[in-house]
Amino acid sequence: MEEKRKVIFSGIKPSGDLTLGNYLGAIKNWVKLQEEYECYFCVVDLHAITVQQKPADLRKRTLEILAIYIASGIIPEKNTMFIQSHVPAHSECSWLLTCNSYMGELSRMTQYKDKAKKSGDSISAGLFNYPVLMAADILLYQSDVVPVGIDQVQHLELARDIGERFNKTYSPTFKIPEAYVPKAGAKIMDLQNPEKKMSKSEENPNCYILIMDPPDVIRKKISRAVTDSIGEVRYSDEQPGVKNLMTILGAIKNMTMEEIEEKYKGQGYAQFKKDVGEAIVEELEPVQTKVKELLENKKELEEIYTKGAEKARYVANKTLSKMKRKIGFIQM
Repeated sequence: MEEKRKVIFSGIKPSGDLTLGNYLGAIKNWVKLQEEYECYFCVVDLHAITVQQKPADLRKRTLEILAIYIASGIIPEKNTMFIQSHVPAHSECSWLLTCNSYMGELSRMTQYKDKAKKSGDSISAGLFNYPVLMAADILLYQSDVVPVGIDQVQHLELARDIGERFNKTYSPTFKIPEAYVPKAGAKIMDLQNPEKKMSKSEENPNCYILIMDPPDVIRKKISRAVTDSIGEVRYSDEQPGVKNLMTILGAIKNMTMEEIEEKYKGQGYAQFKKDVGEAIVEELEPVQTKVKELLENKKELEEIYTKGAEKARYVANKTLSKMKRKIGFIQM
């Protein structure tokens, strides 16, 4: 009898164009994980509307992200790929978990505190409750493992706390998942300010590389990337710009930092930066070509997200029904 595979849930929100950081820190690792796990890969559009979106842009990005998943090597036949809002159980489960969450623990979330400083009282309630919806996403599918970036570990810990609290209050209902933080490329930094994570929200486009950036744009952005005056390719905290470019090259070419240091010993930065740029172009060009093909044939994408939502609804509704029964709701 075949051993049942462990379950993974992960998703990306369509609130902006995806960066190289999204690709190397998340999607490229998902491609590997699909061989070992039962995977649910979602476009989390409900999360995107915690900040107001232009409807046409939201629709465009939602389909583009799904296309990027597939173009990057995530196989629809092997995985459950769907759009979050197509599974109403996410919203309903989120409310049930909200009633089992505390204001104090939500207000301590680092991302909420950072955004509250900028927005003050005008911050949306959706941003405050965002981590509870994330907990619902994870717990609905009885996830064993959740791939997260370093900055999302706190949210996963909260999801674990909420799941454990529900289990203690109403009897065991959810699996309590573990974090999966990939070692390589887990955190790609800003090209102009390598002390910060690469983000599409930066005003200066030279700070980030988008997955759909043309090759010449990628090369220019890498040539303009901040390095230092030391002039040696070394993986050192004293050289955050060089360290970041080494991380990118290592993640794409599957090289260790020692191998990269040895290859560019005594060469300075010119050839190193040129090679990093070419590595990114070579990695992303086939992805870009496939994305364009898929977006020209939206029928294929529609079939994939429709089939994925059907499976996701079936699994999610089983967990939701169990929750409602334990809480004491009368069900039809």
